[in-house]
Amino acid sequence: MLEVSDLDVRYGNVAAVKGVSLRVGEGEVVAVIGPNGAGKTSTLRAISGLVPSAGGSILLGGRDISRWKAHRVVALGLAHAPEGRRLFPQMTVLENLKMGAYRRRSAVEIRRTLEAVERRFPRLAERRTQLAGTLSGGEQQMLAIGRALMAEPRLLLLDEPSFGLAPMVVREIARIVQAINQEQGVSVLLVEQNARMAFGIASRAYVMETGRVALSGSSSELTESPHVKAAYLGGSA
Repeated sequence: MLEVSDLDVRYGNVAAVKGVSLRVGEGEVVAVIGPNGAGKTSTLRAISGLVPSAGGSILLGGRDISRWKAHRVVALGLAHAPEGRRLFPQMTVLENLKMGAYRRRSAVEIRRTLEAVERRFPRLAERRTQLAGTLSGGEQQMLAIGRALMAEPRLLLLDEPSFGLAPMVVREIARIVQAINQEQGVSVLLVEQNARMAFGIASRAYVMETGRVALSGSSSELTESPHVKAAYLGGSA
């Protein structure tokens, strides 16, 4: 599904991502964890075409998308729910959802997808005429994910979906992500600082530190890593 090899991302003279390699298989949930400034968001933004890569390759479904713009990447079946949700706050819930389908042309298919998204997120259906900026944090995150699903993706990139949310809401978001993967067959690349939540969803994970992949393995293996326990799970080494 997704194969990233030796990816570099630079902002001027600053190297944000340095030789990162990762993969996501068909129907798989893979997590990337790490501290602030580790390069996690920059990696996602390079994959989705929001920032240019400075080196390496990005293959999606066997096609090299390393130099593609974001609108072309979306057309190939990738959707990105970004860090901070990035909704249109002065537009309604329904208008935000429809923005996710901006490249699609069939009104019948868009309506069918909208109905499926609203079944997945009943609270969005209840609030479809409400301004997005007036939603709670959890509802805004649901809207960001729902908007991404309106593109009918094969691969969904999620950037910090648990950020700033209460534990009960985090559990609900985790349940929804698992359901999207298991029931709709959507592959997921999940960036998280909440390692416990990430390991609970993902079969495999990568640990990024200072722009590089420091560790990788199955979630169960990484949960037992002394470094991961000490740095990300609140345990002792």
